[in-house]
Amino acid sequence: MKLFPRLAVLAALLTAPFVAAQAQAPLTYTISMDPATDSDAFQVKLELPELKKEQGVYQFAATAPGTYQVMDIGRFVRKFEAFDKKGKPLEVKQLSTNQWQLLKPEKTREIRYTIAETWDTPVKEHAVYRMCGSSLETDHALLNGQTILGYPQGWQARPLRIKLNYPQGWKIGTALTADAQGYYTAKTYDQAVDSPFLLGRLTEAKTMIGTTEVDLLCYSKTDQVQAEPLLKEMQQMLNAAQQFLVQLPVQRYTFLYHFDDVSNGAWEHSYSSEYVLREAPFTPDLAARVTSIAAHEFFHVVTPLNIHSEIIQQFNFVQPTGSEHLWLYEGTTEWAAGMMQLRGGLMPLDEYLQEMSGKIAYDHQYADTTYSLSRLGLNSFSDEGQRQYGNIYQRGAVTAALLDLRLLELSGGKRGLREVILDLTKRYGPDKPFSEKTFFQDFAQLTYPEIGDFFARYVQQAQPLPLAEYYAKVGVHYSPVLRTGRQIANLGASFNSGPNGIVFEQVSPALKACGVAEGDLLVAYQGETITPDNLNALMSKAKAGKPGQEYELTVRRAGSEKKIKCKLQGKEEVKRYQLTAMPSPTPAQLALRQAWLKNL
Repeated sequence: MKLFPRLAVLAALLTAPFVAAQAQAPLTYTISMDPATDSDAFQVKLELPELKKEQGVYQFAATAPGTYQVMDIGRFVRKFEAFDKKGKPLEVKQLSTNQWQLLKPEKTREIRYTIAETWDTPVKEHAVYRMCGSSLETDHALLNGQTILGYPQGWQARPLRIKLNYPQGWKIGTALTADAQGYYTAKTYDQAVDSPFLLGRLTEAKTMIGTTEVDLLCYSKTDQVQAEPLLKEMQQMLNAAQQFLVQLPVQRYTFLYHFDDVSNGAWEHSYSSEYVLREAPFTPDLAARVTSIAAHEFFHVVTPLNIHSEIIQQFNFVQPTGSEHLWLYEGTTEWAAGMMQLRGGLMPLDEYLQEMSGKIAYDHQYADTTYSLSRLGLNSFSDEGQRQYGNIYQRGAVTAALLDLRLLELSGGKRGLREVILDLTKRYGPDKPFSEKTFFQDFAQLTYPEIGDFFARYVQQAQPLPLAEYYAKVGVHYSPVLRTGRQIANLGASFNSGPNGIVFEQVSPALKACGVAEGDLLVAYQGETITPDNLNALMSKAKAGKPGQEYELTVRRAGSEKKIKCKLQGKEEVKRYQLTAMPSPTPAQLALRQAWLKNL
């Protein structure tokens, strides 16, 4: 440590408050939207404090936390201008897809640009997920921070003030709060990205879960889904989440729902989550599906809000960087969403096991079983990783379930994955990341040495998961192939959706004898026209019939149609990758099962 003369020290002490104040001068954004005039773009104005040469590059996001995809938001910028304090234009130059050079940063006091919405703007590759994008229509808008806002290079940690200009009568949903002047404030650019806005013709509902205020705002294109009944259906899940976590780690949480003609999924945030789902009548089935999705996103208040590595803490918006612990952020969250519903009484054991069976089947049938979870996390932003990405919710959740069983076994039923997660939230937190490099060792030190071996085998490597061995510990049987002995009805063919319609493939001899040939087009079943959208539903009707039952098909060949009558064929039902509860578990299995089915 160097020693400075007293005058220098005194000068430093006197100027420190001024320097600190300067460092905290906010970036003030005004986002204007007028869908009646321009429904495809947002107008952004940024008022700047004094810049230096180091802030001579304006940066748009290449990606965003939790998306695991390349976004390159600079592709959507249509006009970019800089001005001095008198409003005189200054020269700018685009350096790359996401960067603009301010040629006179010291004189720049204002930046203005037009940026297109991502939903309706065609791009050649790396289309932005709708729930992570931006949309502007005559009766609503969706704004995700990284799709609208940029920042001067080096000022990612600056505070932000955001003013929204929008049509009169619109409601706003966001986790941010507005100041007395109507500006929404964020501590950093990261927080602004973490806090989306849904505006427009919205319905709204509120509830309290313990000491946490929960808001739900909903846009529904034809008003089939309303906020109040939706939140009412979600109440049990929210109560189960509180029981699972003991106490929710946030004081306020906001659900943002967008129901329209497409379904693209959901995106978690620290204090909110947003959903882009297909609108349909609000039936119990729709409510259950929405609640199940929300259970996953809501648990992200734990991971990654309270448990995350420095890669998430200091997110790189310039260069997408994968984390080896994607299994924790998404796989463990998916596991927790199911377990808290199981333990909260929202889902019976048989249904839970069927859901897990589906995840095992996905891993074996649709993913590369040699592609490890660690590798998936590190490569998640690449095209190669994206091809395996869906498995983080499937094998990732199954791996977390096995980790839970292993912890319960080693602790004698006293401490499972839930309890370790709760300990980790106390050890770390929103402002204290874990080490990306040493987390596996740190986790093992907090639990048992055997857990380090578990991570090495089933997360860092891709060794076959010990499904039969681990599930047997709680009296659950795993069958890679399960022959039920039942005869299931079928048409005797497979189908493929081609440019001209639904094509018959692999036609059985019995169906050929009725007059169907491979390459024929399937037009109707039992008089009901078949489309790619209803094909699976109509085939399910066929399966619900009895072998030998007569049915009628309408088939097109060489441009002409004909009706064909045939009989449903029978095939032995074979289920794969099935988990089923043992009817007579041993006392030891039953004891561990009882611990497994409750929050300890």
